Amino acid sequence: MLKVIEHGAVFEIRMDKAPANAMDMAFIKALHAVHREVCGHGAAAVVISGRPGMFSGGLDVPALMGLEHAAMLEFWVGFMDLMQALASSPVPVTAAITGHSPAGGSVLALHCDYRVAAAGDFKIGLNEVQVGLPVPSTIGRMLASLVGPRKAQQLTMQGKLINPAQALALGMVDELVEPESVVARAVEWSQQLASLPPIAMNTTRLQAKADLLQHLADANDAQVTTEYWFSDETQAAMKALVARLQG
Repeated sequence: MLKVIEHGAVFEIRMDKAPANAMDMAFIKALHAVHREVCGHGAAAVVISGRPGMFSGGLDVPALMGLEHAAMLEFWVGFMDLMQALASSPVPVTAAITGHSPAGGSVLALHCDYRVAAAGDFKIGLNEVQVGLPVPSTIGRMLASLVGPRKAQQLTMQGKLINPAQALALGMVDELVEPESVVARAVEWSQQLASLPPIAMNTTRLQAKADLLQHLADANDAQVTTEYWFSDETQAAMKALVARLQG
């Protein structure tokens, strides 16, 4: 499910759950634990990568549809805790976006410090509205911090998926490289950061997004999103999605 590859002081966490790195409870708990572990074992920077052609397809909706309210709340608490851990990581985290990254895949990348994406016919974006789920406030703010409030509103309210070149033009990703070079470039960028005086660099990095981190800490998105999840509108849209996936 997850592999750790050391590139000197840069630790790559490679998501490797076939076919789409879809996120269920076990996945987010494992990613959170591995991030915490590598940060505690000498990593000066972290890269999160995916499978060739697929960074992450987002939530494992078929698996999550079977959860009762309490378990669903536990999932969303865990998901938001993971995003907060990445955003407030003691060392820089770079997303090596190796391919498609819709919905939760983009959420994961947004909470990293830097994003290197594969050029090509891939889809990136927050398409939650398309499947009946409002975008949580913290995630919307994180997107707005990169592309600006107006563009963030347009993208999220339409649930629009865009290609990597469009994402680069908007500022949603920071670099675009050939697919076979994504991980190497993310590692190279991370090594450059790791060569800087660490206290000065990491203090400055976290200060620059202090307002976002405070909102992440204060928001009640897990509870709110759980309530939306069980609404008639969202359940109908999710069931239609599952039918398409299984059909």
